[in-house]
Amino acid sequence: MVDKQLQLVIVTPERTVFDEPASALRFPLFDGQIGILPGRAPLVGRLGYGELKVTNASGSEKSFFIDGGFVQVKGPVVSILTARAIPTAEVKRSDAEEALKKATALPGTTEQQAATKAREIERARRLLTLAH
Repeated sequence: MVDKQLQLVIVTPERTVFDEPASALRFPLFDGQIGILPGRAPLVGRLGYGELKVTNASGSEKSFFIDGGFVQVKGPVVSILTARAIPTAEVKRSDAEEALKKATALPGTTEQQAATKAREIERARRLLTLAH
């Protein structure tokens, strides 16, 4: 029997941000987007940076910026463990622009510094695309 709904749980180090039923999900993995529907085979994956779209049974959507982490799909439960989960309505353009400015100012002379700088720029750009 296939479950008709998912139960999405979003957890950050500070708190549980979201724990509600959903009918469909879409979010970034480190290597591309993935969509999850009820009945999905079990999965563990590494998250990327970007938008998590949650569709509920009535068809309305909620959206969050997720900041990397991990996802586990086990039965109808989808657990997202992330450093940050910000409702997109709360993402401010000025904060995102400031994050991008700080990221571009990071040093990039060593290989490790360059990788960190690239990662921070990517995170800030993804945040900026969701800013209001």
